[in-house]
Amino acid sequence: MEYGSKKVAAVAIKMALSESREEEARLKKEYAAAGIYTAAVDYGGEFINSMQKIVERAVVAAKREGVIKETHPEEGAVAGATREALSQIMPKALGLNVGGKIGIARWHDHLSVAIFFGIGLLHLDEVGVGLGHRAV
Repeated sequence: MEYGSKKVAAVAIKMALSESREEEARLKKEYAAAGIYTAAVDYGGEFINSMQKIVERAVVAAKREGVIKETHPEEGAVAGATREALSQIMPKALGLNVGGKIGIARWHDHLSVAIFFGIGLLHLDEVGVGLGHRAV
């Protein structure tokens, strides 16, 4: 079956929305059967000080789960898509704490990174979703 950037982006979003490790594993297995490689990683912290760590976590998770190989172009694609996703959340998150999940999906040359974060202070949370895509 053929998938395009829209389907791969939807898979990354679903991975970022997964609520447990069990759901993550189930989705990963389901998508792997369709030839879509996935990864997900949790993250939380102060937004501005965390941007570099979020990008690093995404790259490490993608390598660990076999979504990408350890090459500059593939690592750069994940880093670039993650930065794009972060830039979409930035207006809401500046100066606040974030917490949530990063979802990554790849099918052939389509790579998407989705970020789903609660943004705020104490219980006064906003929600943000960011999405980046790269061709590898």
